[in-house]
Amino acid sequence: MSALAPQRLPARWLLILMLGSLTAFVPLSIDMYLPAFPQIAKEFGVEIGQVQLTLSVYLIGMAMGQIFYGAMSDRWGRRRLLIFGMIIFALATAGCALAGSIEALMLWRFGVAVGGSAGMVVTRAIVRDSFDVKESANIFSLLMLVMGAAPILAPFIGGQLLLITEWRGIFWVLAIFATLSIVTVVKFMPETLAQEDRVQRDLRGILGIYTGLLRDRVYFGYVLSIGCVSGMLFAYIAGSATLFIEQYGVSAQAFGVFFGVNSAGLIIGAQANRWLLKHLAPRKALELAYALNTAMALVLVLQVWTGWGGFPAAISILFVTVGSTGFLFPNITALAMAPKGRVAGSASAIMGTVQFGIGGAAGSAVALLYNGSALPMAAVLASCSIIGCSMLRVMAVDDSAIR
Repeated sequence: MSALAPQRLPARWLLILMLGSLTAFVPLSIDMYLPAFPQIAKEFGVEIGQVQLTLSVYLIGMAMGQIFYGAMSDRWGRRRLLIFGMIIFALATAGCALAGSIEALMLWRFGVAVGGSAGMVVTRAIVRDSFDVKESANIFSLLMLVMGAAPILAPFIGGQLLLITEWRGIFWVLAIFATLSIVTVVKFMPETLAQEDRVQRDLRGILGIYTGLLRDRVYFGYVLSIGCVSGMLFAYIAGSATLFIEQYGVSAQAFGVFFGVNSAGLIIGAQANRWLLKHLAPRKALELAYALNTAMALVLVLQVWTGWGGFPAAISILFVTVGSTGFLFPNITALAMAPKGRVAGSASAIMGTVQFGIGGAAGSAVALLYNGSALPMAAVLASCSIIGCSMLRVMAVDDSAIR
């Protein structure tokens, strides 16, 4: 553990548990209410497409919220911004439960995203404040357990809740979870950014920090690289139903199983990364994993295009492709954040915003290129992998000091 943290951190298991719960806010609030879309549409008398717009509004809120929390956490400290965001999340989630129209639900969903984005930004900054680059990669690998498990469990939990309550009950459960997390953070989470390390600048100065980060070729190379990893996952999410159900005739029930298996692959990859880091530096591990990812993405395009090997080949290739992203997320995050010190919050904000931006664009590209086959998904996924790997090797270089 680094001496960077100005206050004593709680026990490692408790710290990871708290950071994990904060990381879970976003995937839970995205996926947990998905099974309730038909019920919401029926109650408000709208098409499901309008309910889906609540996801688009959510992505906008995530992007805007991260930019705010990044700069402000560098100036005011991590803890108070984190608590502030979590309170907004809890209140806005309760607002969703009380919404009387689809328009009101969209508005409250925006608030949920603005509040929840604090967990994403500040969590990365806390890890950066408290650990060196190799240990940060280990911590981020553990947090990938949450990011991988939540999309598997959230729709299932939401579906089970609908057996005993209506869709509003899902949001009440999320609000209770947020409230419990607030209590835990208030009681156990210390401030990790010392007063003397905080950035004391006005709006112009804050904009200057963001501009400086965007001009940092190495850092921004990592940001674009991890943004492309998000692009791969969003492309997969957008096109997976086409591949499994339309192209290979998998049932809707079996689709959930196969989707979960691939999400489990991401978890396995993230945990295998912890083992790999015992033998290789984060940068070397990252280069090997990205090369594997790009190779498998290209094989996926060939498989989907020709159909060789049928469904067993497709699911196997996709499992390795998605699973390899479990190596990419923690190592890129650790390497990008390591040199940023006092502006870790701002660096985390840019990283998160770019991830959601590229991810959203990739998902939209799959939808726009839809032709009844899974080829658009495979092509967009492979394009993201090639671009991301290129950014890593062309821009994110000259970082020998932290290898």
